[in-house]
Amino acid sequence: MSKPVTIRVPEELHAQLQERAEAEGTTVTALITEAARNAVRDPRLEGAAKVFRQFVARNADAFDAAFPDDAPARLDAADAAGRAA
Repeated sequence: MSKPVTIRVPEELHAQLQERAEAEGTTVTALITEAARNAVRDPRLEGAAKVFRQFVARNADAFDAAFPDDAPARLDAADAAGRAA
């Protein structure tokens, strides 16, 4: 369930929000809702995706060696073979 929230913004900001929403194929409400979500996001999550990608990149060879059937190159080859069949 959602709750209505009324805010007042300057006309210029509202126009910018409308332009951005149109450019992104969304609504002003969706833009503001996303901004609100970002404002209350747990700060411990900041940069977590970057740290995870770095970890995976540093350890990719070890993962591939430990799980050779699941290595990305094998998965790509299996997918291509499946499409060719």
